[in-house]
Amino acid sequence: MKALVFALAAALLAGNAFAGGDAEKGKEKASQVCGACHGPEGNKPSAPDQPVLAGQYYDYLVQALGDYKSGRRNNAIMKGFASQLSKQDMEDLAAWFSSRPTPLHNQR
Repeated sequence: MKALVFALAAALLAGNAFAGGDAEKGKEKASQVCGACHGPEGNKPSAPDQPVLAGQYYDYLVQALGDYKSGRRNNAIMKGFASQLSKQDMEDLAAWFSSRPTPLHNQR
């Protein structure tokens, strides 16, 4: 029974991880702009006030980008970048960054 519950949970999480995004396309898009501040894989911010994106939840990243684009989140730099993104761009970027290991995983 435990194995069934675990398998079901893993399937649900994996299906949600890249819901509408393409991680490879997200990688290409991220290398163009995002990497300058967040690192190419989202795990090496260039300044302490910039968040680590690697390993974040897919849905959270899509929501955050949408909020920057709409102005619900207030950051002039991110609003400028996000305003240029389509919904598909946001989903692709979220798929890429959510698939990357967090810095904690890199230390093992």
